[in-house]
Amino acid sequence: MIASTSIDTPLGRYLLVAGERGLSRVQPEATGASVANAPGDAARRVLDQARSAFEDYFAGCYEALDELVLDPDGTDFQHAVWRALRAIPVGSTASYGEIARRVGRPEAARAVGAANHRNPIAIAIPCHRVIGGDGGLTGYAGGLHRKRWLLGHEGALLDV
Repeated sequence: MIASTSIDTPLGRYLLVAGERGLSRVQPEATGASVANAPGDAARRVLDQARSAFEDYFAGCYEALDELVLDPDGTDFQHAVWRALRAIPVGSTASYGEIARRVGRPEAARAVGAANHRNPIAIAIPCHRVIGGDGGLTGYAGGLHRKRWLLGHEGALLDV
């Protein structure tokens, strides 16, 4: 059973999708984006918690997203990268190379970039906190304007 809803944020509308085991997808809502809903009570509760946590995050209570139960679909390596991303403190950034070292694969900076690109749960898995080795902003699936806004919202200092 899955449930979905859209929320309004300072970055536009986002689609939230949850199953009974946790939040599975958060993404900017594309025109006509939808998910077939067959919500059970557990999925509805996850979605309600996610909605509240995102409202709190955008109001400045950044740790609200840390409490969410996430259930992203991915490989073991992607899950390791996504866990490392969640460990980057609010207001901080890390490079792709740093994340590769944290997951025990120091040669895998490009694979870390690929895992970031496949992150299905925007913002709650904070791939926006990953920057280039030179400290500059690099690609972001939601657009660099969103990445820049999120880092500014969180107080990350960037030399860009």
